[in-house]
Amino acid sequence: MQEIKHARSLRIGRSSQPGNVYLVTSVVKNRLPIFSDIQIARRVVAEIEHLHSSGLAHSMAWVVMPDHLHWLFELKSGSLPTLMQTLKGRSAFAVNKAHGTTILTWQKGYHDHGVRAEEDLVEMAHYVVNNPIRAGLVRQREDYPLWGCEWVLK
Repeated sequence: MQEIKHARSLRIGRSSQPGNVYLVTSVVKNRLPIFSDIQIARRVVAEIEHLHSSGLAHSMAWVVMPDHLHWLFELKSGSLPTLMQTLKGRSAFAVNKAHGTTILTWQKGYHDHGVRAEEDLVEMAHYVVNNPIRAGLVRQREDYPLWGCEWVLK
């Protein structure tokens, strides 16, 4: 219980603002690798794209791994908690409705890193989209179907 209290206290006093850039990681409950099913994962991708096209976030880079996602974006409107609640709620609803069961349940919370002005966004994008290589899922990122980036990366 002590660890949970400490984790909560890290968020006290933190705020989010439109115009800020964030790197967020969100995990499936119990780390179930349900995104190994590409059709399920594509529904999460569709929600990321929806949030981008609706003007709530400007997606810079993302990857959907078998049991979690990483997303680098600029918050355009609203708050970070509201955006994440929207992503997780809409994606779970879409996946669960399509499968007629509660197959997708997100772990509570998420890890966020507010990107500082001096940090290199392209370097962070490399980190995000190269996750499948580091995890041993593919040898080159082009072989992994569940990522996107606004920059042409080498």
